Amino acid sequence: MRPKRSVHTPAARHILLLTNPGAGSTDQAAIDAAIAVWHDAGAAVARRDVTEQSQVWVDDAASGAYDRVVLAGGDGTVHRVVSTLTAHGDLSALTLAVLPLGTGNDYARSAGLPADPRAAARVALRGARRPVDLLRDDRGVVAVNAAHIGLGALAAERAHAMKEMMGPLAYLGGALLAGASMADYPIRVQVDGADATEDGQRLLMVGLSMGRTIGGGAPLAPEARVDDGLVDVVLVSATGAAARAAFARSLQQGSHVDRDDVRVVRGRSVVIHGGDAPLNVDGELLGPAGTRAWMVVPDAWAIVVPD
Repeated sequence: MRPKRSVHTPAARHILLLTNPGAGSTDQAAIDAAIAVWHDAGAAVARRDVTEQSQVWVDDAASGAYDRVVLAGGDGTVHRVVSTLTAHGDLSALTLAVLPLGTGNDYARSAGLPADPRAAARVALRGARRPVDLLRDDRGVVAVNAAHIGLGALAAERAHAMKEMMGPLAYLGGALLAGASMADYPIRVQVDGADATEDGQRLLMVGLSMGRTIGGGAPLAPEARVDDGLVDVVLVSATGAAARAAFARSLQQGSHVDRDDVRVVRGRSVVIHGGDAPLNVDGELLGPAGTRAWMVVPDAWAIVVPD
């Protein structure tokens, strides 16, 4: 396991703020509070909208003209920015910071970032640069926090409709609804070339976790780290409505890892034969999983963390 590595960087003087107005939880007051912190410190701030069909924000982020590129939003916004910039070149030289303004903010939680926008703005301004890993498949899809096949994907889809009314609790509601009604799937999994499932085994869910939590704090992979060069593969074979509902409840406390129908395997590469099981990556539903080969890319990008 690689030790945690952070490199102190001087306070930012030029900040590029990337916002996602389409995100349901975007809080203008929180953004204004963060900008006030930066202005008070004498930093200049330029703002771009990542939902625009434009090359402008991509070029600005990769230009090297800014000390910090700050992402304001949740896991979906972080995924959008990292995925887009990865497709345009090497991310490793960029210094990216996050203002956790989403519903779940799971990646920010795993990275140890404060939830308060002013505190997060101060971290973005003066924090340490920490190289972190990325999960990428053979189709070019990247996962920043987690990819889910089966229950996790369906739960995220059910939760999406409840976010506005329930906030982070929508994830729990979605998991309970999906767990009570969803069938299992014949899924084959290999981790670092070794079979992680048995022939003919049916799974309720496979989770590929870079961060510890999903769904606004549920610790799917309690031992996962964003910078250890490994992905935590969570295999759930709970069968029957009662077992599925019990798994969904235990997931909220992290006690699911003690269940006989849950197995956690860690590795650097994962091949999944998922067939028609639904796939969700960082909150984005991508349809049937099919067969995909995933690989951890060490030190693929870097975030700013508390010094």
